[in-house]
Amino acid sequence: MKAKKALVVVDLQNDFCPGGALGVREGDLIIPAVNKYVKLFLNKNLPVFVSRDWHPKTTKHFQESGGPWPPHCIQNTRGAEFHPDFRVPGQAIILSKGINPDMDGYSVFDAQNEQGKFFEDMLDEMGVKELYIGGIATDYCVRMTSLDAINKKFKVHVLVDAIKGVDEEASRRTIDEIVAQKGNLKTYSDVSSELSDGF
Repeated sequence: MKAKKALVVVDLQNDFCPGGALGVREGDLIIPAVNKYVKLFLNKNLPVFVSRDWHPKTTKHFQESGGPWPPHCIQNTRGAEFHPDFRVPGQAIILSKGINPDMDGYSVFDAQNEQGKFFEDMLDEMGVKELYIGGIATDYCVRMTSLDAINKKFKVHVLVDAIKGVDEEASRRTIDEIVAQKGNLKTYSDVSSELSDGF
């Protein structure tokens, strides 16, 4: 598949949704919008990447090993599963990050597929130049993924109707930061129109 555009859904996992170990308030409310984006991109035969935190039980990321976070999204636990309302299609490319116990793995650019191939290598193979990014959390993994993408010269569109942050003020600063770095803010109507106009 040669495609200039791709959708990236960041970490829509149980532990990051209400009731989870690091639940983002109202994080589950973006899932219907995310599902619409997934359907839109698949209908246009464009790739859909879905990332997940996939931590080992012991990692420097967790407080017990000196990190900032309580245990979350531990491999093969319910908390690490995608939220049940998130309709992950069979065609989606699942990317796991935070696997290395010596790395935090905030950015999807740190993630790899089951065969160990890294995200950026897959984008290059597919000819992807533009990324449409949604998911959780605006002020952490969405932020780092977006800024990494911009630094790597991808055109970045943050889906403002399909993101949710931990802290409202930090999330606003994140959006300002992304825009200052020449990232774009888009809604479903924007993206639907763009893709209908051809690519």
